[in-house]
Amino acid sequence: MRQSFALSLALPLAFAIGGCSLQPMYAGGGSGAVAQGLAAVDVPPIEGKAGWLVRSALNDQLGAAGTGEFRYRLEVRLDDSLEGLAVVADDTVSRERRTLRARYQLVDSATGAILLDATEGVDAGIDVVSSEFAVIAAENTALENLAVEISDRIVTRVAVALRERAQGER
Repeated sequence: MRQSFALSLALPLAFAIGGCSLQPMYAGGGSGAVAQGLAAVDVPPIEGKAGWLVRSALNDQLGAAGTGEFRYRLEVRLDDSLEGLAVVADDTVSRERRTLRARYQLVDSATGAILLDATEGVDAGIDVVSSEFAVIAAENTALENLAVEISDRIVTRVAVALRERAQGER
């Protein structure tokens, strides 16, 4: 009885989902349009330590490092800031916020056309403790984590833009 009831609910739901035009982003695996488009994105050097971290994370996720010919160029400018938030009675900071903002453009290398112009921002809270070494280590760890997070967001937006472009070319 329960199986037939579950089947009677699942069957119409399966038809409804099938007609909703949702498609997997990475259809076709490594030979799909989005995966090939991501592998054809060049990321020029980005200024500073944060830039090096973000570029490394982007190249890891794009799979583009050293592939040769690039169809697209991803230009990224970063703003990395560290500010004290909580000041205690003796005028020392007890909490900091590290913010990493990125302005990026996906450019078609052949035509110079800007396919995507967007911004992303992430931040992290850091406890300031009595050990200066621990604070510096926490600030560096926060920057490393923010670099990975912001590159995740950038790659997702680039993948969506490339998917829309591939669908428009059909």
